[in-house]
Formats: sequence, structure tokens, C-alpha cells
Amino acid sequence: MKIILDAGHGYNTPGKRTPDGSMREWEFNSRVTEIAKGMLEQYEDVQVQFSHDPTGKIDIPLGKRTEHANRWGADVVVSVHANAFGEGGWHNAEGVETFVHTSPSEQSLRIANAIHKRLVAQTGLRDRGVKKASFHMVREAKMPSVLPECGFMTNRNEAALLKTEPYRLSCAVAIVEGLVEVYKLKRKREVKGVSITPTKSVIKLTNPQKNAVTFLENKGIVKKGYAEEIYDESQVLLISTLTQLIKKIESGEIKAR
Repeated sequence: MKIILDAGHGYNTPGKRTPDGSMREWEFNSRVTEIAKGMLEQYEDVQVQFSHDPTGKIDIPLGKRTEHANRWGADVVVSVHANAFGEGGWHNAEGVETFVHTSPSEQSLRIANAIHKRLVAQTGLRDRGVKKASFHMVREAKMPSVLPECGFMTNRNEAALLKTEPYRLSCAVAIVEGLVEVYKLKRKREVKGVSITPTKSVIKLTNPQKNAVTFLENKGIVKKGYAEEIYDESQVLLISTLTQLIKKIESGEIKAR
């Protein structure tokens, strides 16, 4: 299984930033692909490559990005973006949307729908739907390809979210879980349903982190003994984020949609 993760644009691409210049789109895009790559590599028979320059110094031309995906024989392309609206300045356009080509394959639609429903669930933002457009990355890739827009840089509230590590993690989780569903990927530490000793050590949690796991166990969100199956720092961050979110909802500090 060959997966291309594409972080849209480059660090210095003109105009691709928040109106106040506090975040460049590439900072969000590249971090999400970095997190997603680490997660996907925990699955059997999965290879992941970037089509962008990981340093951000070069905005790889779109033609070279799809050329790389086609030459490598990728099975799927996911091009990650943050959205924008207007000619400059802040705007109230909001939400997440996921694009496929104007004449998409059935598999592209499956992947887009799987990722998009999880983006909506993970972020809690407005559902703008799965849409069609003739964007280069979904037009010129010879394999199923999707382009999620993970929130508006031109919306003050969403720009604030796009800058945070928990939000970037949530978007990466949505992408990974969507691909896992469509391609029925299996975790490396599971072979035909039999647990084997992983090559990566279980992470030793701090007391506050253990308390967060216990909280989620009591809520029925994770199974008992989950702390003994944490092998990745992203799992720790997700636990903390979920715990904080649930407590804020229960206290009335924020309202769940």
C-alpha cells in the first residue's frame, strides 16, 4: 500500500497565510502530514512518501508532485490544505470541506467521504460537504486522490485552531482513520487477531496522563488497560485533548453541536 501525503504549497508561497501573518498555511499542512505519516507507518504493508519539500524551502511545482505520485505508483494521494476566502482580511466563511475531481473515481469518493465525516466529527466545525473541483492534485494524479480543506485561515476562530497542535492532531487522525476504513489497514502489532510484542516500547505515562486515561476508561471511550497499549506520543496528545474537551462540555464551558 503506497500512500502519498501532500502538504499544499511551501513556507514562502505568497499569500498563503492568515491575514495577520501569524501562521503560514504550509506550517499547518506540513505538520498534519508529518503526524499522519507517523501514524500510517504503524500499519502493515504501508509505505508513505511526501510529494512536498519537508523543509518548506521549496514550493514543489504541482506538476512535479503528481509526476512523483504517478511514477512511484501510489495507491492514493491526500493533499492537505487550510482554506481561505476573499481578497485579504478576516471573513466569516467557516467549516471543513473535502474535494475530489469533477469526474471522480468511485474510490476517490469513498476516501473523501470517509475522511470528511471524520474531519467533521474530530473538529466540530461546520460541515461544508464533499465537493468537486478541477484542482491539479485531484485532476492529474492517476490514482484515487482527495484534497481536504481543514478550516479557514481567514476566519479568526478557525485560524486560532489551525495554529494548535491538538487541532492538527485531530485532522491527522481523521485522515488516517478514513484511509484505515477504506483500505482495511491492520496495525503492525496485530497478526490475524493475535497480539505480538511490538518493536516500540510502551510509553511511560505521568500521573496526570494516567488520570486522563482512567477518565476516558470510565466514560467508556477507551477500553480498560488502554495505558498498556500506548506506543506513540500522538496517542498521549489525543488522550489529553479528548479529556479536556469532554470536561469543558460537561462543565458547560463549551457547547457540543
